[in-house]
Amino acid sequence: MIANKSIARIIGALFITATAASSLSIIFTEPILDASDYLTTISENETKFISAMLLMLVDAIAVAGIAIVFYPILKKQNTVLALGYVGARIVESVFFIVYVIFLLTLFTLSQEFVKAGAPDASYFQTEGVVLLSASDWSFSIGLGIIFTLSALILNYSLYVSKLVPRWLSLWGSIGAILSFFVVLMRFYNIYITEALDVPIAIQEMVFALWLIIKGFNQDAIAPQSDKTNN
Repeated sequence: MIANKSIARIIGALFITATAASSLSIIFTEPILDASDYLTTISENETKFISAMLLMLVDAIAVAGIAIVFYPILKKQNTVLALGYVGARIVESVFFIVYVIFLLTLFTLSQEFVKAGAPDASYFQTEGVVLLSASDWSFSIGLGIIFTLSALILNYSLYVSKLVPRWLSLWGSIGAILSFFVVLMRFYNIYITEALDVPIAIQEMVFALWLIIKGFNQDAIAPQSDKTNN
């Protein structure tokens, strides 16, 4: 029981770490990448930009860590769902790493752009647009598609197993569906308010705090075979 409580706390801490790291990374990079002269702006904000990339790598590691630490608990409930969750979160982590690689390449391009005297029209702008779009899509797919898939798998497993209160896992499922809908519409150039991402964001923090303070439902954490024998 003590081990399970420790696992719950580690998972909760990793959820908070992932959210904090990605949120800070976005706060740092968003005004830079949204600037009309973003190539120059990136070069002028080297420390902030590199720090944001390191934070996103922390997010990627935390995301993968959540799945790995969670696996022994989820496996006792359903091996297939447990493997599906681990696989989805690792793929999500890979997409975030790819996102970082694209933006670091954009950072190098920005430095070369400044060295060249910031020409008004050149291949620098074309390359910049491509890298910016590639990073945006890799982040959107990782966060909007793969993340929501993993959230649905996790919350379904939690709902069925009753490892946490069902209202909490139901909240997570609804939030994941709303977030998926926002990203799906982007593929059709339909931009819906990002406020629909808020429910899953809040739910994850409530879920993390629940694990840290309350832990898992110990009556639900035992394998089905043990419950039957009892």
